[in-house]
Amino acid sequence: MICVSIGRGRHRHVVAEHRHLVEQGARLVELRLDYIVGSVNLKRLIVDRPCPVVVSCRRPIDGGKFTGSEAQRQLLLRTAIAEGVEYVDLEEDIAASIPRFGRTKRIVSLHDFQKTPDDLENIHRRLCGLDADIVKISTMANRPHDNLRMLRLIRGSRVPTVGLCMGDIGIPSRILAGKFGAPFTFATFHQERVLAPGQLSFQQMTEVYHYDQIRADTEVYGVIADPVGHSLSPLIHNAGFQQNQLNKVYIPIRVPREDLRPFLDDAKELDLRGLSVTIPHKEAVLRALTEVDEAVQGIGAANTVVFDGPQRRGFNTDYCAAMDSLDAVLRGPQRPTSSLGGKTALVLGAGGVGKAIVYGLVRRQMRVVVTDGVPQQAEAMGKLFDCRTVEWAARHTVPADLVVNCTPLGMHPNVDETPYDKHYLRAPTIVFDVVYNPENTLLVKDARSRNCTVITGVDMFVRQACLQFEHFTGMAGPAELMRETLRQAIGAARQEAPARDEPAAD
Repeated sequence: MICVSIGRGRHRHVVAEHRHLVEQGARLVELRLDYIVGSVNLKRLIVDRPCPVVVSCRRPIDGGKFTGSEAQRQLLLRTAIAEGVEYVDLEEDIAASIPRFGRTKRIVSLHDFQKTPDDLENIHRRLCGLDADIVKISTMANRPHDNLRMLRLIRGSRVPTVGLCMGDIGIPSRILAGKFGAPFTFATFHQERVLAPGQLSFQQMTEVYHYDQIRADTEVYGVIADPVGHSLSPLIHNAGFQQNQLNKVYIPIRVPREDLRPFLDDAKELDLRGLSVTIPHKEAVLRALTEVDEAVQGIGAANTVVFDGPQRRGFNTDYCAAMDSLDAVLRGPQRPTSSLGGKTALVLGAGGVGKAIVYGLVRRQMRVVVTDGVPQQAEAMGKLFDCRTVEWAARHTVPADLVVNCTPLGMHPNVDETPYDKHYLRAPTIVFDVVYNPENTLLVKDARSRNCTVITGVDMFVRQACLQFEHFTGMAGPAELMRETLRQAIGAARQEAPARDEPAAD
């Protein structure tokens, strides 16, 4: 199950959200009494509850908001037990002083907002010894390995255990908790009202990750990056898995640079079968691979890893997707016989995607000119592919048949930025912007207004995702489904309201 936390200041809002969640399929909710402003009327909250509840009342030291006395807080918890709620959450230091009564099950919990302690197993044994029906441990993840330590704890426990790592590094533990045997995980009512660091919304857990379908034998895939929160890859890959009824889940995994190798060593125990790889790991990951394709060798970067027993195979779908996007334009009705061989391409940006595209354009016999805001990066790429470089300030002096933006300029939320002045654009130049959020960047709009042929980042992103999907599953990627899912997500992101509540604790 997913336990959905409700933290609202007014009783009527708590009741309304509870009913709404049950209508959406929720089977368990947590009533955070510490969020109630003023006196708590517990009976009003639970009298006609539409599904079972966990009652908790957190102190500030435990990430909560309760401002009354400790005696008042414990009285609320005792009252919840006397009223027969399904679960009550008791912190370790008070569990022994609040006895079992009736049918209410005891969740004995501990929170650590600084770290995932080294003595996690000892802590777990202590909590189990406090007459716990369920043990709940919520700690801050500072390393990806903390997730595996927590999931191991869940898997090996005789007492049902909810183990969660907080923070964005800890998100995998929330999604994979059920796979490793947790009785439930936690989510929030809405993604704009997160009650704990790294907490996902009920909608995300059900509609993106399909948590209720994750089983012990579910295969795990993911995207590794730092940061990773902006990635839309989980949306489109999970949509593809669902359409094809595959027992797989694709998750976001934040992996700092220094943790890449230890994380890859943990992959087997996490049941990871494949990874999308992005900034800053595309080059560093090569040192951990056992086999790479020709494109990876030529580019010096991989964006896809497939685990096959002891083998770690690397691929670069950015290169193939970019060239396929370009070929689709060249074969179009406006350019049925066009070829770019011998023509000039100006590539803006010398990062990982830029490297993959330059590799492809050089193989197409184009004269490639590279520029970057960091001159050293452009110079390094120029040496690698034996192509010309220019200073960023001189980019408009290059008469180009193809302009490719491989920088983040124009990406949401900085949608008023562009890497190239519209006055230098003119037909029949092809303008290729790899930014996909938004699809219609300022560069794309400017190019269309100047009658240039345009390739958007959505086209490339979907193509590379389809190629990754094929590496992961052996099946063709569902391009139209991915494209529509991506466009819906991009549109929704522009309409999101700012968060209204401060993060607290599970």
